[in-house]
Amino acid sequence: MRLLTGATAVWSGCEPSVRPRIYFANHTSNLDAVVIWASLPVDVRILTRPVAARDYWTVGPVRRYLANRVFHAVLIERKKPTAHDNPLEQMVDALGTVHSLILFPEGTRNPGPEPGPFKGGLFHLARRRPDVELIPVYLENMNRILPKGELLAVPLLGRVRFGAPMALAEGETKDDFLGRCRGAVMALQEGAKA
Repeated sequence: MRLLTGATAVWSGCEPSVRPRIYFANHTSNLDAVVIWASLPVDVRILTRPVAARDYWTVGPVRRYLANRVFHAVLIERKKPTAHDNPLEQMVDALGTVHSLILFPEGTRNPGPEPGPFKGGLFHLARRRPDVELIPVYLENMNRILPKGELLAVPLLGRVRFGAPMALAEGETKDDFLGRCRGAVMALQEGAKA
């Protein structure tokens, strides 16, 4: 995947680690989770599970195989989950004591240059698992490598920028926290322009 997309990892403010983390990023392409996952060192990658839409990743045998056997993805229901399909519980269970997650707080792909508003799942995860580091990630050029609606990737150079760890502050409101997290991803975007 790194060869196909030309994506390179840039670590600023943190180093790769096998400790449990939640990597949260802007979402512009179906390649996003795969590119982040592939950008991690092997020892980190084997402990990291993308959070992905069940309705997308269970269509056809190839996607199912990749989601279940290669990425060990946490497949969540996006459309009206039941109590049995509570995405928060699935993510908390998937973290366990050793795993990390890759998630996209926007909830869907955003074609614009800035990430869309973040949904509350990241806040609830941070509240439930204060022991887990939150790492902002900015994906550069992924929307041009595999634009929405396209099937074939265009080989361009991309970057995966990992930022400094974050945590939910004492008494921080959901809106303030989500705004701060979105701001951290946008700051990595600004760093990409510099």
